[in-house]
Order: sequence, then structure tokens, then C-alpha cells
Amino acid sequence: MRKMRRFRQELPREEALQILISGRECVMALDGDDGYPYAVPVNYVYDGEHIYIHSAAAGHKIDALRRNPRLSLCVIEKGDIVPGEFTTYFRSVIVFGRARIILDNDGKIMPLRKLCEKYCGDLDPSAEIDRFLNVVAIIEIEIDAVTGKQSIELVG
Repeated sequence: MRKMRRFRQELPREEALQILISGRECVMALDGDDGYPYAVPVNYVYDGEHIYIHSAAAGHKIDALRRNPRLSLCVIEKGDIVPGEFTTYFRSVIVFGRARIILDNDGKIMPLRKLCEKYCGDLDPSAEIDRFLNVVAIIEIEIDAVTGKQSIELVG
């Protein structure tokens, strides 16, 4: 992977992973149709090893990943616009990885439970998982590289 040009702004790996854990949504960038990049906002969960995203079992994301499983994700933790300084105070993470599409029901349950735990708290997701289990796919991302960056104004 490419080295960060503005290395003073690079976040330590632990901070980048913490942003990945606490982030609520990300933009997933894929090799789309007809040579166009395809970037789509998605919810995700990171379990310390893989990133999981739920998806319809058919559609643009799945077609793109079948064609090319490599992708990137961008999680923005902070993006405060500072008009008087003509800048943005930001903290973000970029992930590069490879996706595996999980379609078998047994393999989908654990990631779906992790997603529900992250986004729905203490609610019991069993009925909802049962309702959609046959039509949902899970995208499991094996991480190849993670980098975090912050605006120069936030560098301590």
C-alpha cells in the first residue's frame, strides 16, 4: 500500500482501529459497472478481525464484488467545517481489503447478530434475522491495510 504523504497527520494504528470500531457508517468503494467507480454508504461492524456489511443478495454491490473482490472503505469520525480558517478539522480512516460474499444461512447469523448489537443495542434481533435470513447476504471483509489521518490543526 502507498505511504501517507503527509505522515505527520497519520494517526497511530490503535487510534485508527478505535475509529473503525466506533464509526457508525462508511462509504464503500468498488469497481463498478462500465469502468465507473461505485461508492455506496453502508452500515458495518468491525469485530477486531473482519468487517461485516449486510446487503441484498443481488444488486450492484454483489455484482461488483463478484467481478473484483478488492475494495476500500472510508469512515469519517470528525468533519468540522471551520469557515473562518477555510478548512475542515477531520479525522478519518481508510481500509483496503478483500470481500467474501456469505450466502449460506449458518454463516450469516453471527455477523447479523453483531450488526444488530451495534445498531440496535439490547433489542432481541431473532425475529428480524429470521424474517430476512433467506434474502440477505453478508459481505465479510478481510483487511489488508488500515490508515487513519487527521487535519494538521488536530496534530498534538
